[in-house]
Amino acid sequence: QVQLVESGGGLVQAGGSLRLSCAASGRAFSSRTMGWFRRAPGKDREFVAAISRTGSNTYYADPVKGRFTISRDNAKNTVYLQMNSLKPEDTAVYYCAARRSYSGSDSTAPREYDYWGQGTQVTVSS
Repeated sequence: QVQLVESGGGLVQAGGSLRLSCAASGRAFSSRTMGWFRRAPGKDREFVAAISRTGSNTYYADPVKGRFTISRDNAKNTVYLQMNSLKPEDTAVYYCAARRSYSGSDSTAPREYDYWGQGTQVTVSS
């Protein structure tokens, strides 16, 4: 069983930055692909970024490429999402997710992830 707890959300002006963290408890964090998703009001949950078990491979949705950076610290069982140059359209609840151990890292569909955090709100004002 894996528990995920996100933190770091908040209110920021357009052009600003936030860093989200996701602390994982349970077993085998370093064997799991980790991802970030978001859900804006009235929209479906969408992929934001994913990172492989060792951190050597990362994947990003087109709207966030060049602005967001996903990283992980396996010694701390934590995955991060650095968000720069934020835009009002980035406003959403952001979720951390984990795949089961030793699954592929190029996973962008929510159904491919087995564990989810409760989400943290990010609001970007114009």
